[in-house]
Amino acid sequence: MKPNIDPKVMAMLNKFMPITALVVVYIIFSILAPQSFTSGRNLALIVRQTTIVGITALGMTLVIISGGIDLSVGSIVALVTVVVAWMLDHNVSPILAAAAALLVGSLCGAVNGTLITRLKLVPFIITLGTLLIFRGLAKGVAGEQKIDAPLSYLNELLAALKPEQAWMIVPPGVWILILLAILVTLMLNYTRFGLHTFAVGANEQAARLCGVSVEKTKLAIYTLSGMFAGFAGLMQFARLTVGDPTVAAGLELDAIAAVVIGGGSLAGGEGSVSGTMIGALIMTVIRAGCTQMGLSNWVQEMVTGAIIIGAVVLDRMRHKKTT
Repeated sequence: MKPNIDPKVMAMLNKFMPITALVVVYIIFSILAPQSFTSGRNLALIVRQTTIVGITALGMTLVIISGGIDLSVGSIVALVTVVVAWMLDHNVSPILAAAAALLVGSLCGAVNGTLITRLKLVPFIITLGTLLIFRGLAKGVAGEQKIDAPLSYLNELLAALKPEQAWMIVPPGVWILILLAILVTLMLNYTRFGLHTFAVGANEQAARLCGVSVEKTKLAIYTLSGMFAGFAGLMQFARLTVGDPTVAAGLELDAIAAVVIGGGSLAGGEGSVSGTMIGALIMTVIRAGCTQMGLSNWVQEMVTGAIIIGAVVLDRMRHKKTT
């Protein structure tokens, strides 16, 4: 006999489980890692490092709530860094370069959405293909090497704050993440598009029968996912100060893990921005803790893989308990 768990209890567990996990992970590394892990400087670094994963995960939240997946976001980020560096290297203004970053990301997302809705293929296959296409395009534009770009105020988006900038509390890139998170929260909870996003993920056929334009909704969702990858690519460029076509490999897995750890369901119809942000923080804290402990990259990759498997198992367990 399956346990009969009150849906309200399950909702409370799902709501507080991510923040509990974050606290537990932080305490563990506070004990095991060097004292520098709990320093203000390291905490500021964790927040800055969360920005790239967090912005990418915002778009992934929309995609996963709708019942889809987007494996191409890491490649989009790499392509965007190359485009921004190339434009700056050709004396284009930073504002236009930043606008180009969002445009390129949105176009890549629109390509994904168009292929998914027109070819009627599962998003996994389409975005697996475009992952390679966008990555190859990034390498082609960059001539298979890094593009150095002149310094501009874009490099300050994720830079450590100077003493005279202490009033900002955190760098501009982190404020951009916070603003985007608020906007996505409002969109999901208070707009028709947000309602349609949940409806498509919960039951696509029922949503269609209720008059939801499923194809248009999916196209908009994947375009937004690409746009958020464009924002993340801009942050990645700010962090590296070069256009690197090989960067952000595996970022899509971190974003997916952040969404699922935060309570999103790979089956669709569930997810929240607050949960995703906590999930992104968990991923960053674990990476930072492993680095502080001097663990090799291959160990960190194994830990990340175990987290992803564990997140999917938890997702499956949540659904078994509610059925």
